[in-house]
Amino acid sequence: MAGKSKQTKYIFVTGGVLSGVGKGITAASIGAILKAKGYDVSIQKCDPYLNVDAGLLNPVEHGECFVTADGKETDLDLGHYERFLDFETSRYSSVLSGALYQELIDKERNGGFHGKTVQMVPHFTDLVQEKIAKAGEGSDIHIVEIGGTVGDYEGLSFIEAIRLYANRVGRENCLYVHVVYVPWINTSKELKTKPAQNALKDLRGFGIIPDVVVCRTERPAGRDICEKIARFAGISGDAVLNLPDIESVYDVPFNVLKSGVLEILNCFVGDDSDPDMTKWQKFSDLRGKKYDKVYKVGLVAKYAGNEDAYICVTEALKAAAAWNKMNIEIRWINAEDATGNDFKNVDGLVVPGGFGARGAEGKIRAAEYALEHDMPYLGLCLGMQMACVAAARRGGLKNANSEEFGASEENGNNVIYIMEGQKGKEETGGTMRLGDYPAKLVKGTKTYKLYGQGDVVERHRHRYEVNQKYLPEIEKGGVRVAGTSPDGKLVEFIEAPDLKFFVATQAHPEFRSRPLSVHPLFDGFVKALR
Repeated sequence: MAGKSKQTKYIFVTGGVLSGVGKGITAASIGAILKAKGYDVSIQKCDPYLNVDAGLLNPVEHGECFVTADGKETDLDLGHYERFLDFETSRYSSVLSGALYQELIDKERNGGFHGKTVQMVPHFTDLVQEKIAKAGEGSDIHIVEIGGTVGDYEGLSFIEAIRLYANRVGRENCLYVHVVYVPWINTSKELKTKPAQNALKDLRGFGIIPDVVVCRTERPAGRDICEKIARFAGISGDAVLNLPDIESVYDVPFNVLKSGVLEILNCFVGDDSDPDMTKWQKFSDLRGKKYDKVYKVGLVAKYAGNEDAYICVTEALKAAAAWNKMNIEIRWINAEDATGNDFKNVDGLVVPGGFGARGAEGKIRAAEYALEHDMPYLGLCLGMQMACVAAARRGGLKNANSEEFGASEENGNNVIYIMEGQKGKEETGGTMRLGDYPAKLVKGTKTYKLYGQGDVVERHRHRYEVNQKYLPEIEKGGVRVAGTSPDGKLVEFIEAPDLKFFVATQAHPEFRSRPLSVHPLFDGFVKALR
């Protein structure tokens, strides 16, 4: 129940040895447990990158760009947060150094510091603390993940900021969790703790002694390993948790529960009640079951094989399969050279969002194949645009294409065109239609039946739209509009009414799908595979 804590308590999650060690999953798992105990939990990511936001980060290197309900482009960890905590993050849930520097410089240029020298301490560190306080407002417990690795030059000021935060709210209201990596050396057949020891020494050198240490390993570690690390951390062995690699990240909360860390969390919040993990347990049980048939889903993507670049999509598919008591196998189909031979070997096709012409023709061929062979098809953002192009070509507009790829009104082929308000901004970041937008579904359509209502809200990340001038050709090609913006000016959903399942949306419904509450479009698509 909300309000158990009068003073908001803060949990700070840092990482050592290397990045990508699992800080986000650890933070989200702790949050899921505390939420299951009845607390109002919020969560935030502080990233030392000098970028202003994650909108222009390369998905191959950084993974999927996640979008919050209020339109902030963030890294994929916020997707983990939303899936684990089943709540909506906001623009305050993501902080990057670039945005903070920009804010400080703007304030200085406007005379906001009254001629004082602007410094990392206290001005930058104070601003970090302000962002933490803002994001945690109204919560019983606020979790803050610090991106990168302790010791990185760009992250030092964030470490100092969270150290100082204990002075702001009281050390008893702060819990420091440090995630380290313990590698397995195959030649000597042993786990080596030296990198973790060095990481802990770095953290202590910056004035923070962790309350909890999480050891990430490729295989389970014995208590002797944990005890050894505890000595270097200066904490009890019970406060060192081993989290080995497991098949599903959604089982991580159960590993946390099995450890003595639960007792530390209970002591921190002053409550020894047990968390209600009933729904999580049911989901875990369903995910782990094996059924007679495995259904194959073709993911037609530009970054084929890079699951992090489409992690919300793959997680939404897996969750839908679990609740429908089905096993699915996601087969990556490279959009650059995709052909009918690739499509015929799967039971359904998903075409996710993306930008640029590379792989576009393969995505169009996927939509054409689905239309011609009555194969279940789910199009997301660019996947809807390419479906409209495919339908228009089938409807007689042989050179139909997108203005993003060079199509023009003069040539009569810009089935997808630039939004009027975005002309001239095509090469800049932060100029798209971002975040939640409402839509009205056409009553009687399959899409309406999937949602069970006519008024829906979905998240967006795009700047191109369907050119309604070509709706006759699109409809002739077998596709009709199933939903629009409330004013009718923008096409939000399409479907092929004569097919088993062919639905696409201009939005990114994967951002709103949860393991315990699957999005209806993914649920409908998976059901159609049978």
